[in-house]
Amino acid sequence: MLGRVLLESRSLSSDWAPTFAAVDRAAFLPDLMWPFDMDTATSVSVNRADDPDAWYAAVDSNIPIVTQWDDGRHTGSEPGHVSTSSSSMPSVVYAMLQDLAVDTSMRVLDVGTGTGETAGALTHRCGGRNVTTVEVDGSVSRRARERLRAAGLSPDVVVGDGFEGCPDASPFDRVLATVGLREVPGAWIRQTRPGGLILAPWGTRYSNADAVARLVVKGESASGPFTRPVEFMKMRAQRLPAWDHGDYVPADGFDLADTSTTDLAEADFVTGQYTALPFALGLRVRDCVQAVADKRDGARPVWFYGLTDRSWACVMFRDGDTARVWQSGPRRLWDEVEAAYLWWENRGRPEHTRFGLTVTPKGQRVWLDDPADSWAV
Repeated sequence: MLGRVLLESRSLSSDWAPTFAAVDRAAFLPDLMWPFDMDTATSVSVNRADDPDAWYAAVDSNIPIVTQWDDGRHTGSEPGHVSTSSSSMPSVVYAMLQDLAVDTSMRVLDVGTGTGETAGALTHRCGGRNVTTVEVDGSVSRRARERLRAAGLSPDVVVGDGFEGCPDASPFDRVLATVGLREVPGAWIRQTRPGGLILAPWGTRYSNADAVARLVVKGESASGPFTRPVEFMKMRAQRLPAWDHGDYVPADGFDLADTSTTDLAEADFVTGQYTALPFALGLRVRDCVQAVADKRDGARPVWFYGLTDRSWACVMFRDGDTARVWQSGPRRLWDEVEAAYLWWENRGRPEHTRFGLTVTPKGQRVWLDDPADSWAV
């Protein structure tokens, strides 16, 4: 059933259909796992030994499934604190495989082995001698290797920091990452043949609103457009450091902050998952994290925290009233965010695919429509 759904949605192309049929998702998942409910944004445990029908129903659904919490420190059947390994949503994986434009003669680096399913799909397509998959977590890598071998698939399974690539197996024609990045490693560019592709979920620190960057390698640089919005758990080397609200906002913070109002409405600003606005704001407002709180009694606060100092801002959207703003610190974060919103609106509210990314030894730059008109991120 899942294969038909993916074909009808065009997430799965006809040339990848034989691979989808041959590389069985069920063969790569543990007995105890945590399917992610897309409507409630929560995970629940499912154990094949206790409820095989529910287990197989989850496997045959177009949903992500968490397979590890808290870098493996988690025990028990209840969800942990932070999901750190998973089986990605099949529609996203096979859409990315289409974007990768890989054929049977190409050498591919798969970054973020996880369950091993994506490496298995690439191996079915390209052959084991052409696929290298790298995973930072030794226990995750070991289990993936066992499942791949049991399925008759033999890519080169490597334990290591995917940020460094895999120089011993390079050069590659394609690099595919199924972990989120905030910085495309120069090592990947150096390890990819000229004209080769790097395909990776990429985003800023502003939010989890990422997009898939499809970069063509030319010399020491790589550049290309974003193809689709996604959300992936971040590569361990690129997670945000821990921070605390109390470190920014003291008990009397609101009394001492500058206050103002904004004409922006909640519906215009809090646009939801996979929408372009939070992605675009992250491209324009550097070194800032946004946190959208739950709505209670008709009011929703949205917080902003500076990452290079203790600047903070809060906008309080309240039903039927003008939103009020508090700002404190060296930066006026809400002013920056509001200016970025107006920039986005004045350019026709561009979607993800109008933006692009260029990576050089000097850093990363993003652009709208034209690579020649870019800015640093």
